[in-house]
Amino acid sequence: MPSDTILPGACAAIDAVITWVDGADPVHRRKRERHMAPGRVPLHANGINPHRWACADELGYCLRSIANNAPWINRIWIVTDAQTPDLSGVPAALRDKISIVDHRVLFTGYEALLPTFNSLAIESLIWRIPGLAEQFIYFNDDVFLTAPLMPGDVFAGGKPVLRGKWVDLGALDADVAARDDPALLNAFTQINAAALAGFGSDRLFASAHVIHPLRRSIFARLFDSHHAAFLANMAHRFRDVGQFLPQGLHNHAAIADDACVLESADDHLHLRSGAVTDYPIADVRAYLRRALQPDIKFLCVNDLPQVEAVIHDTRAWIEAAIGGRRIAA
Repeated sequence: MPSDTILPGACAAIDAVITWVDGADPVHRRKRERHMAPGRVPLHANGINPHRWACADELGYCLRSIANNAPWINRIWIVTDAQTPDLSGVPAALRDKISIVDHRVLFTGYEALLPTFNSLAIESLIWRIPGLAEQFIYFNDDVFLTAPLMPGDVFAGGKPVLRGKWVDLGALDADVAARDDPALLNAFTQINAAALAGFGSDRLFASAHVIHPLRRSIFARLFDSHHAAFLANMAHRFRDVGQFLPQGLHNHAAIADDACVLESADDHLHLRSGAVTDYPIADVRAYLRRALQPDIKFLCVNDLPQVEAVIHDTRAWIEAAIGGRRIAA
């Protein structure tokens, strides 16, 4: 029996991995500016959007949401670029589980590709964290747990529980001009990921903006079998439309092998960047209010500073949703 096999009903450790950066750090800013200097390779507008490196204490909400709603998580690995987050607002019991992992650890053997400012490059290698559990949950720091989460919500008999939907992106794939649209880069990276796993753009599984349950052994196998593609993904210092979404490749490989469970429950909310300008504020408030309902387990707020500039009590809603103080609905 393979060493990474999890028997039905078996209880295995589940870790969490969170990527984080403080873009206001002068050292980090100087590094970014040096690699964005005129005369370098043209960069996609999505890849150099300043909000990618903005830090508004999303990590604190993310960690407190884990403490409140998933205290069973084994270890928490925070992936950073020569930085250390302020963990003073995190419960002591949770702080004891946290380890800081520098990009240099992930990129061991590939140090020439550093520094990187590209989540897709980093996500290509998060499975290489020394000591990481076979089963782990990947968080962006702007994703929060908003209701009690059980191990079975993320792994069922060792199989990752995937949230998303089947979509037809064939028309988008054929639209060459669309590749320059910053809002569509994520869709193209999902198309590219699906293609690596043998899925066409006319029917692929689009991952939701939520947590991602992942298997380390699946990533290791894909890294070996698609090594050139991984190296290309890792080489982009900023996000690029030619890249693939690493967790998207993982998910399609798991689907192809019947090694996952597809979750159809509508248990997650995603307040995307630009929502407060594209929709009436009353509708955005109502959407945030849904995060207080017990059937919603996850909330992603892509651009917290943008949202709270318009809805000044946004942080109170988030704090209430993750299990902190309650406010009137």
